[in-house]
Amino acid sequence: MTALDPQIQDLPFVAGEDAVLHVEHLTKRFGRTSRWSRSGRTVTAVDDVSFDLRRGETLGLVGESGCGKTTLSRMLLRLIEPTSGSVVVDGQEVTGLGGADLRRFRQRAQVVFQDPYASLDPRQRIAATIAEPLASSSKTRAEKQEIVTGLMERMGLLPGHAHQFPHQFSGGQRQRIGIARALSVTPQLLILDEPVSALDVSIQAQVLSLLQDLRTEFDLSYILISHDLSVVRHVSDRVMVMYLGRLVEVADKRDLFTAPRHPYTVSLLSAAPVPDPAVERTRERIVLRGDPPNPANPPSGCAFHRRCFHATAIASGMPDGEVTQLDDGSRVPTACVSTVPLLAPQGSGHWSACHFPVTDAAAAGVTSAL
Repeated sequence: MTALDPQIQDLPFVAGEDAVLHVEHLTKRFGRTSRWSRSGRTVTAVDDVSFDLRRGETLGLVGESGCGKTTLSRMLLRLIEPTSGSVVVDGQEVTGLGGADLRRFRQRAQVVFQDPYASLDPRQRIAATIAEPLASSSKTRAEKQEIVTGLMERMGLLPGHAHQFPHQFSGGQRQRIGIARALSVTPQLLILDEPVSALDVSIQAQVLSLLQDLRTEFDLSYILISHDLSVVRHVSDRVMVMYLGRLVEVADKRDLFTAPRHPYTVSLLSAAPVPDPAVERTRERIVLRGDPPNPANPPSGCAFHRRCFHATAIASGMPDGEVTQLDDGSRVPTACVSTVPLLAPQGSGHWSACHFPVTDAAAAGVTSAL
């Protein structure tokens, strides 16, 4: 990609830079039927998502459970089919691939799963597990053995481990085996789905350091899905924040952690623990009202408006004609209830989907402690 269509300048695409992944207006709706009605209902798990991933970049993806992160990653890997939208990997549209073309694509895009034990076949020896993605390749047995041996050595595994089974390894070792399996076909894109959440803290640091080294060594691009903001901050170059199927903020790591523009991002940062006990006791916390909305019956306008502390604060200074009172008695700007906010630029490389973006002063009490 060397230039952007003027109609999509306001989306988080990489202008004038090479993008290994280009996602445009990706949407996934799941059908739902009711016992009491013949009419079908749909749940929108991913709603009109667009972004780019630079070559050699780590792009973090954060959000509450159920916001659509895993569904998005599965569409990128073609494990589930999108309802609409486009996924382009290294210049090739992948949403319509099949047969041999799809198998070749699967060699370019791999995944490291959250649970290193559940992702490995307990009946398969480690050497066979690492070599499994090579089954459809044209490489000889000797070439496959050389790849497996080299990857095991790179992951810090001993030659004798090749004939052992997953239950004979620690969690950290099993995750290294999963990483080796993903790298056996030399992919360009690696999706890391909570890759260290099941590991002890000391092992987490080792695996994250390994992943950073491998990114340079193998010329990889990562999408890192995580609930742990400290992991995202340590590893990512840019961060995407997702809420109820939509991207609500995309920014460089530094901008997102120091100058968030969406109230949901501010609330996530306020919940992130700080290692200094004195700071932790005195820092500002934001407790959101209520539970996340039901994706089968989402609220109108901004999906976050019923829980948004910022909308309530903004409404207090607005004329009555521009404010709507909700059924819980709170008041929010009418625009938040009536109109879905779209991603809009908030500075260089920073996008936020909010009618009333948070100012530096409003976020200062949260971000100053991070």
